[in-house]
Amino acid sequence: MNMRTIFDDEKIKIQTGKICNYCGSSDKLVLDHIFPQKLGGKDDAENLILACKSCNSSKGKKDLIEWMNFRGEFLPLMIIRRHLKLTFNYCLENQLIDKNIEELKDLEMPFKIELLLTSFPKPYKLILNIGEM
Repeated sequence: MNMRTIFDDEKIKIQTGKICNYCGSSDKLVLDHIFPQKLGGKDDAENLILACKSCNSSKGKKDLIEWMNFRGEFLPLMIIRRHLKLTFNYCLENQLIDKNIEELKDLEMPFKIELLLTSFPKPYKLILNIGEM
């Protein structure tokens, strides 16, 4: 797996312009933490993203995937990719990379390991398969 650099992430953020990365709105934008600070998320570039006040307020201190499930919507793949990258880096930094999910469920982390995405919903699989043809 090839992880993108901070530079690549910043380039994508600049290219998408000043819009909410969750819903696409351009109204009342604020910085949001992918891993909420209240759950231990860092205040650094890799964890920051533009969001409208409505999405930011709705997400609150929820785990990103928990919030996505609450909304009943699958977030843009760039956001999911960044969440997975943050998750991977957190586990690597904390020597958790070789543990299984059951061993990690009771640990306090800035994400909920049991909600970690391991596959895409079927509509996304179909879209991805079409692109591979």
